Amino acid sequence: MVKKEYQKKVKKEKHCAKAMLKNRRISTKYAVEIANYIKGLPVSKALAKLQRIAEKKEYLPLKKYNKKVAHRKGRAIAGKKAGRYPVKACNSFIELLNTAIANAENKGLDTEKLLVLHAFASQGHRRLGHQPKGRIAGKRRERKSTHIEVILQEAK
Repeated sequence: MVKKEYQKKVKKEKHCAKAMLKNRRISTKYAVEIANYIKGLPVSKALAKLQRIAEKKEYLPLKKYNKKVAHRKGRAIAGKKAGRYPVKACNSFIELLNTAIANAENKGLDTEKLLVLHAFASQGHRRLGHQPKGRIAGKRRERKSTHIEVILQEAK
């Protein structure tokens, strides 16, 4: 089923800009971690942090899904040393934030004062794929996807 509604209801619609990407072929776990990482930040800082993670200059601190993840050298980011570099997920979130910024410009909001009010990721549609392995031993595999959404609000 396709996602149509946003997870959070906003009272002042005219001060907010929304954007959603459906059925992206990225990891749901990394998308959840990125959503929690950028929530509450100014959009310019969120974009800069995501760009640094995509360039592998800074790691994404894993708070929830950190089992068997190696520690990174240097200082701890957001109180965590365990982290990874999810490039595809970061690029999808950069695209999503740029879409939300364009929606804010279309509404006439000031893009310098935008904050990430809400960021959310959930499991998307599962497609069946086939892993070829010889004549008989082929397997059916599920290809997973993720819905991601963001709501930006103009700061006062």
